[in-house]
Amino acid sequence: MEMIKQDPEPQGENTVNGFVVVDGCASFIDFLVAVFDATEREEAHTPDFYAGDGTLIHAEVKIGNSLLMVADRKADWPFTPALTQVYVADPEETMRRAVARGATVVTPAAPFYGGYGIARFLDPWRNLWWLFFPEAETSPAAGEESSWEESAEPGPVYTTLLETMVTLADPRAATG
Repeated sequence: MEMIKQDPEPQGENTVNGFVVVDGCASFIDFLVAVFDATEREEAHTPDFYAGDGTLIHAEVKIGNSLLMVADRKADWPFTPALTQVYVADPEETMRRAVARGATVVTPAAPFYGGYGIARFLDPWRNLWWLFFPEAETSPAAGEESSWEESAEPGPVYTTLLETMVTLADPRAATG
């Protein structure tokens, strides 16, 4: 049998796509639309007909050229926070939109590595978002190399991540 060499994903699709499970998927989709100018693929919007409770078993949202699949969490499913990186042109505006919709700033915009900056926020569903954005062109001084290390002591890019990760508890546990 002769195999035809072709890409495994359909044309126009990505090789890797994330899947986020939250309580209140419809509101989560609204958040993504408002914060990231996302668009929902209406043809993928799939209510859980077997549950009959209006929850979604599958939906798809495009953010830029990437696909994020989303669904409502079932009562007996564990809390699983998403940790997602998104490239943005304007981190301040993205953070403003997120905070206006209940997100919490974790890491204010800061220089990072390889010509990019980083900012982070925690959304109301307890998912952590990494915003990467191009930094203004600067070059290291003669003999220096660019590095994400800020100093001998850990800087805020490092410490805010560690501080936040330990807080990612199931929001249901806090309410009952």
